[in-house]
This record gives sequence, structure tokens and C-alpha cells, in this order.
Amino acid sequence: MKKIEAIIKPFKLEDVKQALSSLGVEGMTVSEVKGFGRQKGHTEIYRGSEYTVDFLPKIKVEVVLDDQQLDQAVSAIIKAAKTGKIGDGKVFISSIDEAIRIRTEEKGKAAI
Repeated sequence: MKKIEAIIKPFKLEDVKQALSSLGVEGMTVSEVKGFGRQKGHTEIYRGSEYTVDFLPKIKVEVVLDDQQLDQAVSAIIKAAKTGKIGDGKVFISSIDEAIRIRTEEKGKAAI
């Protein structure tokens, strides 16, 4: 099993959700996060004063899935989230040793 963590622009959430749903991905966790990468934030002017916005609002989508679905899911996320502009985000992939559904105590692939 693998866990995909994708940091994306907020307005791309619905596109990513639809792309994953079309692949049969049934569950995901979505969090509102703030951060910055290479773009290091930006400056804005508010009431005549310039200030730096270091942490930009992003969305973190987490999905745990079977190894066979990984490549398709990553491609779908990238295609749906990409705008071609700076700040499109990142995708992180990690291994999951075990998953357990609390209600039924199913383990492994059956739990996801």
C-alpha cells in the first residue's frame, strides 16, 4: 500500500477529486494548509503599506491506495492540478505498512 500526499492550489481541489473518483479511488482526506516552496510567498499592499505574505493557502490531499493504482493516481493528480505556473504544488509518495478499519477490524487492502 502507498500513501499519496498532494499539496495543490485550492481552486484545483474539485478537479483532483473528480480525477481520482474516475479511477475508483473511494476515500481521501483533505486539509487546508499553508506553506511556501521556491516561490517564497509574495508581497501585497494593504492600506498603503507593503507587507510580505510568506505562507500561501494550499490544500493537502491524502490518499492511501493499493500499489497497482499508484501510477494512475499520481498521473491523474498531476494532470488535474497542473496550471503550468509557479506554486502548482508537490506530490509525495510513502509506503504504508498496515491499515486497519476501526469499525470492522479489517486489515490491509480490505481496510482501504
